[in-house]
Amino acid sequence: MEQFTYAVTRSPGADFAEGLTHARLGTPDYKLMIRQHKDYVDTLGTLGLKIIELEPLPGYPDAYFVEDSAIATPDVAVITRPGARSRRGEERVIEPVLAQYRRIERILAPGTVDGGDVLAVDGHFFIGISNRTNKNGAGQLGRILEKYGNTWSPVRVRAGLHLKSSVNLVGDNTLLITGEFADLPVFDGYDKILLDHGEEYAGNTLLINGTGIMPAGFPKTKEKLRATGLEIIELDVSEARKMDGGLTCMSLRF
Repeated sequence: MEQFTYAVTRSPGADFAEGLTHARLGTPDYKLMIRQHKDYVDTLGTLGLKIIELEPLPGYPDAYFVEDSAIATPDVAVITRPGARSRRGEERVIEPVLAQYRRIERILAPGTVDGGDVLAVDGHFFIGISNRTNKNGAGQLGRILEKYGNTWSPVRVRAGLHLKSSVNLVGDNTLLITGEFADLPVFDGYDKILLDHGEEYAGNTLLINGTGIMPAGFPKTKEKLRATGLEIIELDVSEARKMDGGLTCMSLRF
């Protein structure tokens, strides 16, 4: 598994609640969002990551979900072209940050890619085809990744906003996965922890250097993860969830 050294995060702006969402869970509380963001960043720090904290980006309420603007590998950072028109521009701001650490490649029109649709598993990349990532963008990203010795597979996103809303790596060969994705042949050969009905949101669990960070409030998933021997940290991300966000999209790790 890849070991991470850095995490790019961005403080939520005061316009955070004006972002895109289909969650129908109510309006997020900005003060609570700030507290939850601090807990998240502090947790990444305790796990040994060096935090690159960016300021809010005025006019881009979704920019807090910084993962969508780039894909960072050990060899290259690929600057995306977000699928939502209102988010285009976020990627231009993240590029100079990542250029200090990685060679830069870019997704070009008409391709679109959101980082939340890209799951890396030991040099193989699953690229979700979703409402935010189109076939053209996935193909561009796949060809870029191949240049650096990686392989990739396209995955049709059956449910959720992004691929990583429903599938994430939680061990050397283990995926935490929802029922909508568990039977896909592309995931054959992996051990799978199937999420229970009603706990699908816990699929967005983040593995950091051997420790799992999962959203609080999903006891069945927590029990299954702990049964594997994985150390678990629970974080309350209620306000990000109201904006269709989760643990993976709140940082960009590399």
